[in-house]
Amino acid sequence: MEFPCGKKLSNNASQRTPKVFILLALTLIILGIIPLHYTSKWYNATNLANHESEKSSTYHIEDLEIKIMNDETCDISIGEWIPNPDGPYYTNTTCWAIHEHQNCMKYGRPDTDFLKWRWKPKGCELPIFNPFQFLDMMRTKSLAFVGDSVGRNQMQSLICLLSRAVYPIDDSISPDENFKRWKYVDYNFTLATYWSPFLVKMKEADADGPTKTGLFNLYLDEADDKWLSQIEEFDYVIFNGGHWFTRCSVYYENNQLVGCRYCGLPNVPDLPSTYGYQKAIRTVLRTINNLENFKGITFVRTFAPSHFEGGEWNKGGNCVRRKPFRSNETSLEGLNLELYTIQVEEFKAAEKEGKKKGKRFRLLDTTQAMLLRPDGHPSRYGHWPNENVVLYNDCVHWCLPGPIDSWSDFLLHMLMFEGRRSHEEKLQFMKQ
Repeated sequence: MEFPCGKKLSNNASQRTPKVFILLALTLIILGIIPLHYTSKWYNATNLANHESEKSSTYHIEDLEIKIMNDETCDISIGEWIPNPDGPYYTNTTCWAIHEHQNCMKYGRPDTDFLKWRWKPKGCELPIFNPFQFLDMMRTKSLAFVGDSVGRNQMQSLICLLSRAVYPIDDSISPDENFKRWKYVDYNFTLATYWSPFLVKMKEADADGPTKTGLFNLYLDEADDKWLSQIEEFDYVIFNGGHWFTRCSVYYENNQLVGCRYCGLPNVPDLPSTYGYQKAIRTVLRTINNLENFKGITFVRTFAPSHFEGGEWNKGGNCVRRKPFRSNETSLEGLNLELYTIQVEEFKAAEKEGKKKGKRFRLLDTTQAMLLRPDGHPSRYGHWPNENVVLYNDCVHWCLPGPIDSWSDFLLHMLMFEGRRSHEEKLQFMKQ
């Protein structure tokens, strides 16, 4: 056989040509099927036990489950929980980062069906979190969680999901467990948490207070310096808050007493918890807008409702349901609705103002999804039966593993489109 523009092919060679092409075609088909087979696999806790951490600069095709979403505009905050037999993607024995009070399996929770659901947005797909993809996207970057213990709950969920790829090292600059910093050395990625339950400056006035949960002086127009002094170094910051604002508090603005919530002080007007909450959220977002050296992206993670039934948290309330609600079985109402509305309104105002200054704000809206998960809390399975704990039936935090793992699905989805969105916003800012 000679190449074209040379001599003619021999008869024998020309007779063999169809067979050669058939073999080549079959080979290509087989090679095409193999990667499709691998990419259709989900990670679950069983096969993760035999999976070694990847240390290469890229993720491998056999380690991926990436579903491309064509509709960037799909609202992932609205949807339903659908069965997911492949969950969970880690266990309390494969992840050391689980806080004791959220370690439901350790403390004897008998059911596991609550681990077998995933969030399905209306009209689109939300891919299951992929640790390799996330770490590659976060290479040389940093992410901070700022807020209450539910924010810490979210960070520990993320660490557990990332443990399928690699574990971080403790890179904390303080021995205080409320201010942890983790380093993913192979990716030069830093993860940090700042415990700031009110987000603004706070002083504990009385450890007990009128209801034995403390009395706090809140300076509603001053951001908490614990996070403010360090936040400029981060590429991404996720703020959350809400649950602590129902506690007894005294409100100050311009260092002047303006009112309180259940403080019992004479001649001090009693204000609703939403008053303090709205002022605090506004202060935080306004502070970010005024930080000249902060070039990162600010996420506001919306309020995750608690699910006490049969009484309040300290009056026998509990959460004993064992499956998710459907979206038509419950609705956001009362204080939960008020807190959520405040967050959204303040976010929109800050986003509008931020665009004038080149700041970027994002709404990590998990409220509807978590409203539908009364089955995902520790209840009494966050401690031993005879332990003396403040929150005996915990219907605020979330079991790990559990529904809170879906927040990383939300986050990764948003990060996937961040490059394009940030570029468009920068162009708009430059045209002003």
